[in-house]
Parts: sequence; C-alpha cells; structure tokens
Amino acid sequence: MKIVHGRPDKAETEERGATFDGTVWADPVLPATDGVTINSIYFTPGARTHWHRHERGQILQVTTGSGWVCSEGEAPQRLQAGDVVWVPPGERHWHGASTGCALAHVAISLGTTQWETPVGEDEYLAAEQQ
Repeated sequence: MKIVHGRPDKAETEERGATFDGTVWADPVLPATDGVTINSIYFTPGARTHWHRHERGQILQVTTGSGWVCSEGEAPQRLQAGDVVWVPPGERHWHGASTGCALAHVAISLGTTQWETPVGEDEYLAAEQQ
C-alpha cells in the first residue's frame, strides 16, 4: 500500500511542452507507481495533447471547464465538468480545452504512453464547428 498525502512541500507545477500544443500545466498526484501515473492537468483555451496511446488505457475525470476528446476515426466528443472518459488500451486519441474555455482533468494513465504527431489545426477547429 502507498498513501500519498496531498501536495509535497516545494512541489512545483510543471509546464508541459513537447507533446502538447498551447499552454498546459500539470501537477503530479501519484508519481509513476507500478506502471500507473496520476496527474492533474490544466489546459488553457485552445491547448491540447498530441495524438497518443496508452499501453493499458487511460481514465480522464473532468473537474472544470469544457473541451474535447477524440479517438482516431471518430468525431470529437465534447467534455464538461463531471464527465469521466475511459480510453481503451492502445486507442489513438487526443484531448484538450475548447477554444473559448479552459479545461482541467485528472489523468490516470496505465502503462507507458506512446506520443505521436500534433493534432492538425484544421482537425482541432473542426471539433468547434460541431
């Protein structure tokens, strides 16, 4: 058993970059433990992940704001506070904030993450046209 008691002293919020577009901040909730990582992620309006996959899947729990999640070959799905998303193992997807609103979620990633290409601006903006 491992208990993580809140935010450690002097822990800094991490600005994410190489695998995201826009400004994205992350606070670790549970450091990598037995192949599981948990982070609280904050996307500024228009920010999003690149396409990626998770070895054993991912759970997203939206805590505030609104945004999008999209699996390859499917239409983007709107997200809002209170939503929970299960992304199956190996499913190529992206997620992030809408253009006019920030999005925060808790991301529970299972196994390794394979980061891929950025989401095209046209692909992203198409979500907003729905």
